[in-house]
Formats: sequence, structure tokens, C-alpha cells
Amino acid sequence: MDHQEAAAYLLAARAHGPGAPLPGPLRPATEADAYAIQRLTLEKLGPIGGWKVGAAAPDAPPACAPMPKSGLHTGPAQLPNDAFTSRDIESEIALLLRHDLPPRATPYCRGAVMDAIATCHPGLEVLQSRFADPAAQDTLSNLADLIRHGAYVLGPAIPDWQRMDFSHVEVCQTIAGTEIRRTGNPAGDMIRLLLWLANEGAAWAGGLRAGQIVTTGSWTGATPAPPHADVTAHFTGIGRVSLRFE
Repeated sequence: MDHQEAAAYLLAARAHGPGAPLPGPLRPATEADAYAIQRLTLEKLGPIGGWKVGAAAPDAPPACAPMPKSGLHTGPAQLPNDAFTSRDIESEIALLLRHDLPPRATPYCRGAVMDAIATCHPGLEVLQSRFADPAAQDTLSNLADLIRHGAYVLGPAIPDWQRMDFSHVEVCQTIAGTEIRRTGNPAGDMIRLLLWLANEGAAWAGGLRAGQIVTTGSWTGATPAPPHADVTAHFTGIGRVSLRFE
């Protein structure tokens, strides 16, 4: 398939608004196709500021996408409402890296990636699909579309996060006054996800870099946010992060 043409199709949708599914010849047939399209997309969007990585279950294989630096914000954030023709929200936990994890012949162990983490934060991801009906798309098309990434808001650092059992932490996500409560990340151990990302997922980009954030999957699922909504994620005993669409 023509990865370059598929990336151009998705970039055009970023500029002009969500559209139709990828035409058949441009639709990725394998994960390798989808990641190749991601790579070409990021060549146009600018430097990588972070990565999203997640899995459907604790024993499920991970998937990842780079996040452009231009779309990363510090909470509380104000995002332009008109920049998001549709917007879904996910509450997450993110890790900020203090040193590089470049590709190497010997795989990283858990201790090595733990040592690379500077701080841990609550976060909010704004999903913005390049497809008018993202739920109707096949998994590989959404993977090629940076797993619907639109923007990310990073909250304050969590003190003593290494001592916490995140499987028992509850998040209360509030969007325009409506609450959702969930306990734990469906992907399970977030360090497992970071380890896979360092050893495999980010290899094509030269690995992970100091100063990048790694967000480790949605605790709440994707929840629509109406125009001009206030959004807050409060992780019990950890902290909160917020944004507003203006």
C-alpha cells in the first residue's frame, strides 16, 4: 500500500475536518502499515512530545502512537473549542521521563525503565478523530490515525507515586457537570506498557527521550464532551487535572 498517500489523506482531514474512511487501497492491512503511516504523519506535524500506550486488558498486547509536542499542555488548560469539531475525553496517568531510552540490543528491564521516570502525573487526553464516524472504523485505521489523539493536558506531579497501588485508585471524571467513576486502569500494570514501548513501540523514532511524557491508557473510556465544556479528572489521593474548551 501507499503509506505516504494514506498519511496525506489523514493530514488533509486534520486541516479540513473529519471525513470518510480511508479508501480501500489506503487502508492499513497490518500493524506495520499503521505504524508506517503514523511515522509519516509525525514528519509533518513536528517533533514528538510524548507517546500514548495502552492495552485492552492486563494480558493484551499493547499499541501506541506518538503525540506531537504542539498538542501538549499543562493543566489547568484552556483549549480552543473551534479546534475540535468533535471531542472525546479520557482520564489517564502519565509518566515524565528524565533520561533517554534509546533502542539497544539488550532489552530494557523493569528497573531500567523505572529509573528513567522523573515524575508521575494525572492527565486528560482529548481524542479528535480524522474520521466522521471513528467507532465504525477498523482497528488498524484508528491506529494509523494516532489512535485518535488530539491533545493532552498534564496535571501536577504525584508525590511518592512509587508507593501507590494504582489498581485501587478511583478516578472521578466530570464533564459539564456529569460524573463518571472508575477504579484502576483496564490495561493493568502501566510499567509493563512503558517497558514494551521502550523495547519495541518507539524504536522507529529512536526510542524515548528525556522530557517526553508517556500516557498509559484510559481509565474511563472515551466520553464525549460538549462544546465549551469544563472537564476535570480527580484521582483519589493523587490529585486532579482540568481543562476548559473556550
